[in-house]
Amino acid sequence: MSTFSVLQTITHPVFTQHKLNVQIKRDDLIHNIISGNKWRKLKHNILHAKSIGAKGVITFGGCFSNHIHACAFACFDHGLPVIGIIRGEESSQNNYTLAWAKHWNMQLKFVDRKTYRMRDDETYLKQLQQQYPDHFIIPEGGSNALALCGVSEVIEELSQQSEFDTLMTPVGSGGTLAGLIMGDKCKHNLLGIAVLKQQHYLEQAVLSLLPNQIKQSSNWRIAHEFHRGGYAKFSQIDADRIRAFSHIVGIDFEPIYSGKMILALLDLIASGYFPEHHRIVLLHTGGLQGLAGMFERGLLNQDEWPLLPAPPVR
Repeated sequence: MSTFSVLQTITHPVFTQHKLNVQIKRDDLIHNIISGNKWRKLKHNILHAKSIGAKGVITFGGCFSNHIHACAFACFDHGLPVIGIIRGEESSQNNYTLAWAKHWNMQLKFVDRKTYRMRDDETYLKQLQQQYPDHFIIPEGGSNALALCGVSEVIEELSQQSEFDTLMTPVGSGGTLAGLIMGDKCKHNLLGIAVLKQQHYLEQAVLSLLPNQIKQSSNWRIAHEFHRGGYAKFSQIDADRIRAFSHIVGIDFEPIYSGKMILALLDLIASGYFPEHHRIVLLHTGGLQGLAGMFERGLLNQDEWPLLPAPPVR
């Protein structure tokens, strides 16, 4: 499981007007299924599970989770049985995301919200471990110490590709930003764009993942003002702006993660946040499969967004 994702320069009238150099790290192109930060996070988790002789993997996610989708395929590809603890109703099992997860032999176990909130509780995890001995547990979003090792490789790759001042990434569970902090060693500005409304929970989530010797790093921050109303929330204007940007630069984004980073970039530029000739790298974290859930719920018009692979026979 190795790769070196492309760094692509993108042009846009706004960048030209403000004399900015903008590039995008195309982690969305790493793999046609396990794309973006999910590939980075799962890489060492899967290798570790195999190295310890685990009989299988257990992980957590919602009904439309990019992580569930990616983990199901990664385990299938490596011959590892996998159990997905799913927040939601069993009636969701045939949606696009979970239909693919089942197609790749993920065993789905649906739990209510109260039970799902225990996903990081030590007692609950011990019970799971007793119920499924010799299974390796990967947390929600794949964010743990092993994930940080994979994400930190982004910095190593960038050091061989280009010089830059600021690296931007969407922030959901905090693992991607934590991995970038660990790899960067205070050499660049790291700007995380919160995609959910959790105040300073995200800062604590990032710090909890970092090794003690790196917790004092001061070269990163999370911008909380660009969540567009909360996780998976956005307006029609937001969606239209993302599609317009995609049309100009020739790269697809979804409105849950990377699309919110794009809107934040445009808003920050308009506010004068970046000085002239600033060099910005955007980390494209993939996740386009999440569009299917938006189509199924009528939140987006399928004809206006990228074409996704047809779902498996349900």
